[in-house]
Amino acid sequence: MRLHQLPSGITGFRPRSPFYNSHMPFLRFLMVLTLVVWLGGVIFLAFVEAPAAFSPGLLPSRQLAGSIVGRTLDGLHYIGIASGVIFLITSMLYTRKIRRTPRAFAARHLLIGLMLLITLVSQFAVTPKLRAIRAEAGVIDSLAMDDPRRAEFDRLHSLSEKLEGAVLLIGLVALYSTAQALRE
Repeated sequence: MRLHQLPSGITGFRPRSPFYNSHMPFLRFLMVLTLVVWLGGVIFLAFVEAPAAFSPGLLPSRQLAGSIVGRTLDGLHYIGIASGVIFLITSMLYTRKIRRTPRAFAARHLLIGLMLLITLVSQFAVTPKLRAIRAEAGVIDSLAMDDPRRAEFDRLHSLSEKLEGAVLLIGLVALYSTAQALRE
């Protein structure tokens, strides 16, 4: 039974939905876990790993720092894709149990779908182009500032950062939306 506020201001209990069962806490756990893992990874990469890898004197070259961060970003993207899919499945199952419908167009589902789309674009459209430029040009920092390959690399790198920032911001909104939905 759930505690709720009665109109008269008296606190009371109401029975849970007849569709509520022992799997509900586990579904809620998976929903929150997937968001925490995904967002935590983005936060760690953006605010800890990348700044540390590119800090002067830590690694012998910026090229090596970029390779490390790029490899980590690949892993993060796959974790994000898996987390997003698991979130959508568990959230729709949870909602179906509570409301008798999966509510595929609930705000949190649309937000996670958008995060997945951005992550897929970053992983399969932007990252391969960055790799191709690195493979062709070698050390990016050794290219002249007016070299078109450097300009394209810088443009794509900036786009990649914006995409990851968008995933983080949308993810925070999705986390809030999920927290609100789980209060019900």
